[in-house]
Amino acid sequence: MLDLTKLARQMQGLSQHLSQEAVASRQRLELAQQHLKKAYECQQEVMERQEKWRDRILFANATPLEPLNTRIDIPVPPKVHTVIATDGSQIAPNHHEIAYCYLLNIGRVVLHYGQNRYPIMDSLPEVFYRPEDLYMSRQWGIKTEEWMSYRRTSSEATVLAELAISQFKIEAPLETEDKGTREGNNSLFATKIPALAMVDGSLIYWFLEQLPIDARDRILPPILEAWSQMRAAQIPLMGYLSASRNVEGVNFLRLLACPHPAPDCVSYCPNQLEKVPCKVFDPLRDTALWTTQLTPGQRGPLWRSNNRILELYADQTIYFCHVHVGTEIARIEVPAWVAENTAMFDQALGLMLAQVQKGCGYPVAIAEAHNQAVVRGGDRTRFFALLEKQMIKAGLRNVGTSYKEARKRGSIA
Repeated sequence: MLDLTKLARQMQGLSQHLSQEAVASRQRLELAQQHLKKAYECQQEVMERQEKWRDRILFANATPLEPLNTRIDIPVPPKVHTVIATDGSQIAPNHHEIAYCYLLNIGRVVLHYGQNRYPIMDSLPEVFYRPEDLYMSRQWGIKTEEWMSYRRTSSEATVLAELAISQFKIEAPLETEDKGTREGNNSLFATKIPALAMVDGSLIYWFLEQLPIDARDRILPPILEAWSQMRAAQIPLMGYLSASRNVEGVNFLRLLACPHPAPDCVSYCPNQLEKVPCKVFDPLRDTALWTTQLTPGQRGPLWRSNNRILELYADQTIYFCHVHVGTEIARIEVPAWVAENTAMFDQALGLMLAQVQKGCGYPVAIAEAHNQAVVRGGDRTRFFALLEKQMIKAGLRNVGTSYKEARKRGSIA
């Protein structure tokens, strides 16, 4: 039980700290704005330095692919379209439960607009109990709980592609050009309804950098294959990041703030955990800076992430931009094949913004996918009750939770 009386004594110190931090944040923001304005004037020069010294720069940074003063209004989306989303949840393995296993539940949502079609809102559960599922990751020093979350990420991408492809096949009614063309060559042309596939969070899987090659090869290839399938079907993929903590854009301005002859971190500032002279904006986030630059319905410049893990993405490296969706600055990530197709990219942004408006500040398709995926307390209880029933039916004895788990579920005091 939380003792609010004791907690109240600490609130005064916390409020004072937050007030001081607010003043410091404003100062950092003003400094970042000054550097951004300066970067407008010498953007090409900074980019050349970035490219020349890229192997010597030790902090994450992105490359702007458009002028830094780019402000583009998001286009109005077509009335007839489809939005697809997946999200995942899980029941983690627990030695105190009746069986050591884990469950992944992938929520699926397909929303049709202007088509008089029912939506799809369901989930795909899968239980993992074999030794190779539970203990294989330990050979790489990865805990089962961590491996479970990695497999969930891969499953979300795979299910999203399967769902998108199936909808593409349904949504491709055969239409013809004019009557004369039809009579002339007797051919049919498929016209696909505009669609967007969305996921919650980043498309840059930072955790892969820490994984051994064998472990990484079990997670990343299925994801890239799923993306390739959506690419072949010309269904744009988008990652939506709310309240993003990313600083890749602000870190580009650190190249201007560097006091050394060249941004050679390896030689001048090898220990990036210490206070380095170019880190004048820390911990300012990209979203805080772009809040002052964009108005609702606008996007900023397109960037290419330079994270090292993207070297494994081949021709599906990740681009991103910041969009003022009305309630916040969202970071939008897309694969290269989406960003390089201007018409597809603009239409995808329009569909995304419409989703945010329908969802009162957050994409409704992603929110509903989360609601379909989440495993609540009652679902967890029913899962283990069903598992217990099957174990007893199979002839197993002494089925039950540990005494510790039983005592945690109730009090006798």
